[in-house]
Amino acid sequence: MSRSGDKKQVGFATHITAGGIAGAMEALCCQPLDTIKVRMQLSRSGRAPGTKSRGFIATGAYIVKRETPLALYKGLGAVLGGIVPKMAVRFASFEAYKDWLSNKETGKASMGSVFLAGLGAGTTEAVLVVTPMEVVKIRLQAQYHSLADPMDVPRYRNAAHAVYMILKEEGVSALYRGVTLTAIRQATNQGANFTAYQQLKKFAHNKQPELTDLPSYQHMLIGLISGAMGPFSNAPIDTIKTRLQKSPATPGVSAAQRIMAIAQDMWKQEGVRSFYKGITPRVLRVAPGQAVVFAVYERVRRIIEDIKETDVTESYSE
Repeated sequence: MSRSGDKKQVGFATHITAGGIAGAMEALCCQPLDTIKVRMQLSRSGRAPGTKSRGFIATGAYIVKRETPLALYKGLGAVLGGIVPKMAVRFASFEAYKDWLSNKETGKASMGSVFLAGLGAGTTEAVLVVTPMEVVKIRLQAQYHSLADPMDVPRYRNAAHAVYMILKEEGVSALYRGVTLTAIRQATNQGANFTAYQQLKKFAHNKQPELTDLPSYQHMLIGLISGAMGPFSNAPIDTIKTRLQKSPATPGVSAAQRIMAIAQDMWKQEGVRSFYKGITPRVLRVAPGQAVVFAVYERVRRIIEDIKETDVTESYSE
């Protein structure tokens, strides 16, 4: 990516293309860790006195043994179906919010402005894309069925069937179950993520003034570090959200009451550690995922911008 002082406005189509490709790569690389995280968050293991919760390696091995290795990719269709709009919304809204919050005279954004832009981008993607996508994904991942047994028919056959069944049985509102918690999680994720990424990238540029663009491996390393920030700050929110989205709504019980009931039950039955179930695979998924996203996004965006500049140059020379 070019230095901020020479930075050109990037079109929305570029955000869609670069973000979509980056998100697809992230999903393909990291979906197994996400499935393990969800299973750990839904697990009730460790409740009995003297027993321990199943760790992430044991959980992964258990899934593979019972349901075949393909089960680690449950929910991938829902993820891939939402990746392009999710990443387009994330990067496009972040740049828009950052521009609005930037100093009008210098055109530069302070660290506080970048953090607020990240909060806004996370909230926007949560409401428009992430919440319904995750409800479908979690329903698929939560199904304990073997993909090797053709007679073991799951409740939801695929992402499209899951959407159809949820809408038919529970209504549109079910796809937005946990939207508040998802928005809080995504906002804190992207606030921390973009702030750390921008600051670390600025630091790398200052240390290497001879470089116009950082190499991809540096974007990947910076993305890895920045991506680890969010999960540690909002793990309890993510665990409660997962349990809320997994189960159908109870008539006459508000979302706030269900959230409180889930939190109280976790505290009473499983203790404080239950709020951090799945933190290891989540960090192992989110951090490398952001490394892939930023490295691929920056690379693809640079290629697109180079192609555009070449086309403009050729058109002038004709």
